Amino acid sequence: MATRGRPRKFDRAAALRTAMQLFWEHGYEGTSLNQLTHAMGITPTSLYAAFGSKEELFREAVELYNAGESPMDRALREAPTAKKAVERMLRDNVDNYVDPATPRGCLVVLAGINLTAANEEIGRYLTTCREDDQAKIVARLERGVEDGDVPRGADLQAIAFYYLTVLQGLSIQARDGVSRETGQRIVDSAMMTWDLLLPGGYLATP
Repeated sequence: MATRGRPRKFDRAAALRTAMQLFWEHGYEGTSLNQLTHAMGITPTSLYAAFGSKEELFREAVELYNAGESPMDRALREAPTAKKAVERMLRDNVDNYVDPATPRGCLVVLAGINLTAANEEIGRYLTTCREDDQAKIVARLERGVEDGDVPRGADLQAIAFYYLTVLQGLSIQARDGVSRETGQRIVDSAMMTWDLLLPGGYLATP
């Protein structure tokens, strides 16, 4: 009868959560293998055996970060109009970004800033994650067109790009230490732009 391999001497799920926190706090390149193994309480050999590589570990960490329903998903699904959905998306994320229980900002936005050429694959992976968010906002705007609260002819891609850029900027501001109150004031200003992005508004595409 074949014998079983030796069981891992660590909690894989807990180790993955620890890695996620490190990547979230320090970014992909700013998190060393030594930091990971020390915080996770394992050897490099065990890390490679359990996760394959640092890159694969990072991808799993991002999947864990994105698991479940995010503030964006909840806002875009529950709010009664597209405008209210976008506003709630921004406000709820401000609260998340400055939550003292977690690193500030968004892992997907911050972990891949200033990657070297050796880690271009990680950069492309994070870009894909952000493009998924863009698509979610566009889909909610399309629903708004069907519901009648977004006028037909609105440049949905431009509106989504604008508010996704605001969202990503809020993540950076949170990392820089901005307060919740200031973050919410930024959202106030961003929502004043809504009508300007619609057909006939000053910022609408000609």
